[in-house]
Amino acid sequence: MPVSFTQHNVGSRIDRRLAGFLETWRAPVDDPDVEAAYQLLTDFVLNGGKRVRPQLCYWGWRGAGGGDGDEIITAAASLELCHAGLLIHDDIMDGSELRRGRATVHRSLAGLHRGPGSDAFGQAGGILLGTLSLAWSDTMLSSCGVEPHRLRAAHHVFDTMRTEVISGQYLDVLAQLRSGASVDEALTVIRFKTAKYTVERPLQIGGALAGASLELLESYSRFGLPLGEAFQLRDDVLGTFGVESETGKSALDDLREGKHTVLVAHAVRRATPAQLTHLKSWHGNPELTEERAEELRQILRDTGALAEVEEMIEDRVREAVTALAAARMEPESARALAVLADQLAHRTK
Repeated sequence: MPVSFTQHNVGSRIDRRLAGFLETWRAPVDDPDVEAAYQLLTDFVLNGGKRVRPQLCYWGWRGAGGGDGDEIITAAASLELCHAGLLIHDDIMDGSELRRGRATVHRSLAGLHRGPGSDAFGQAGGILLGTLSLAWSDTMLSSCGVEPHRLRAAHHVFDTMRTEVISGQYLDVLAQLRSGASVDEALTVIRFKTAKYTVERPLQIGGALAGASLELLESYSRFGLPLGEAFQLRDDVLGTFGVESETGKSALDDLREGKHTVLVAHAVRRATPAQLTHLKSWHGNPELTEERAEELRQILRDTGALAEVEEMIEDRVREAVTALAAARMEPESARALAVLADQLAHRTK
């Protein structure tokens, strides 16, 4: 069976499982405004997203010899609820207006209640809905039906993943206060905020649920970390050079926010005095226009920062593919992960 068909089939099953779960957790309060908020969260979870983490969790399970049963679909779907909660909080911290081509959750909540205080309400409501989604992810994973000792092992990885991603996010917030991140510091943020959370840990959660050996879990790490870094490096490129109609996010957000990406760190290291002055004037400036943003993008090109990051992506994909070839896992899973590696590193949205 073609890998592309299997991926689509798994994604559809995950969506159906999420829809069924969310239907059972309707608003417990008979209040139309509370019901509207719950519906908004449901729409956010179900409409959009690439289901990257659930897919990797599924193939981590299959790679360890797990069968194609409902339990792994439920466990994998729980990671999408975790992801949704973190995205909602991330958009509040970043002040983002768009996500997946639509208004972010906190902006949508603010729109439900026009007038004084609507922005503060939207942020407060978004924090609550994000936390609710995170809580539901725990509920869903715990109810997946896997044997208790395997579930405990997987839950330990799940807890580790959440600790790592929150630490990475905190480092990212700290970087906005500091004078500027070096390449190594920016890579540390990537490793904890994205690489472990997006690829390594979902694979290991699936593997642990299936009773994977320590050797296989370590193979997942050797494959997952470089691929996760490549994924985030691509995300940073798309966040600055991407097309909004394809990515669903403004290509101005990262630059206006002053996000200290590896791209920017390379540019700062190589910039001429004039380029550096321009970068410092407009990177992180809330008044940044599209014209000024294009000037910043040109500096990223002229300093070789963009080319350097593209090379870093390819280096990490090669490292991941080499690790995958050496891993002892079910062949079908290895083939699927090879396809996913290419898709994640070379995507355009």
